[in-house]
Amino acid sequence: MYQTIIVGMGPAGLTAAVYAARKKMKVLLLGKEYGGQASWTSEIENYMGFQYISGPELMNRFEEHVKEYRVEREQAEVEKVTQSGAVFTITCKDGTEYRSQTVIIAAGKSPRRLDVPGEKRFTGRGISYCAVCDAPLFGGKKVAVIGGGNSALEAAHDLTNIAEHVYVVSLEEWTADEVLVDKVESAENMTKLIGWNTTGIDGETMVKGVTLQSVTDPSQEKKLEVEGVFIEIGTIPNSGIVKGLLEMNKNKEVIVNCDCTTSVPGAFAAGDITNIPEKQIIVAAGEGAKATLSAYKYLLRLESEPKAYFHHIDNTANEHQRQGVPLH
Repeated sequence: MYQTIIVGMGPAGLTAAVYAARKKMKVLLLGKEYGGQASWTSEIENYMGFQYISGPELMNRFEEHVKEYRVEREQAEVEKVTQSGAVFTITCKDGTEYRSQTVIIAAGKSPRRLDVPGEKRFTGRGISYCAVCDAPLFGGKKVAVIGGGNSALEAAHDLTNIAEHVYVVSLEEWTADEVLVDKVESAENMTKLIGWNTTGIDGETMVKGVTLQSVTDPSQEKKLEVEGVFIEIGTIPNSGIVKGLLEMNKNKEVIVNCDCTTSVPGAFAAGDITNIPEKQIIVAAGEGAKATLSAYKYLLRLESEPKAYFHHIDNTANEHQRQGVPLH
């Protein structure tokens, strides 16, 4: 049995793994793929120590750092996390189970879908959720970027240097950082479409266009002839794996205290999956370090006073039950 299992291989999970190894903990790092969302970022200019670095390059360095330590690693998709007594069980989609004394949930977030006709059909056939990954495939073509935040404008900026023309479609005015707004607005091959809702994605075997509807006048429609659609409308937490175990907020983010503890003793969480504000790489990495240090202290307390500590756990659970604390 492991002392801790870290679920997630993004900045929070990878940092947590390094800190666990340095504390000589028996640790397993579990995740579907290395890097998480950070690997989708084309330009990073605010990570200390690097004036400029790409997301994939930074995450490669994180991964290489982890490989310098004795950290067991398994690339697998986690299906659920459960607890029985003092033991946590992590079950993967392939049926494999792992057990540990503590768990650190750092599973991050996934792209939010538009949920419009044509989206499922053309995913991978002209629809992308990762400009860093797929922008080079659309050289000399017309494309649409859906969204108005940082991720959308990062995608638009990359694409203006590759595609023939880029339409940036959003419901409201852009909310991205000013430096990004300036870069995209200065591109001559960009059209800004504010106040338009994407209602459908059209094509036969591949994307051929998108249908837009005016926010202010629903009777007004616009069709764009494009061969690529990049959907950048935000993300949702990958918290389904701890549904029924950990307390969450209305956004399905795991609620944590400042030391990364959760509603369940022995379970910790870090990074974008939590309710900590400011979803930034540097913040996630710091939270990953904190989560491991808290898990380490928890294990020390178990060794020194196990009976008293488990009495505290039982009392906490009973108090939550009396107060009706929700577990989603």
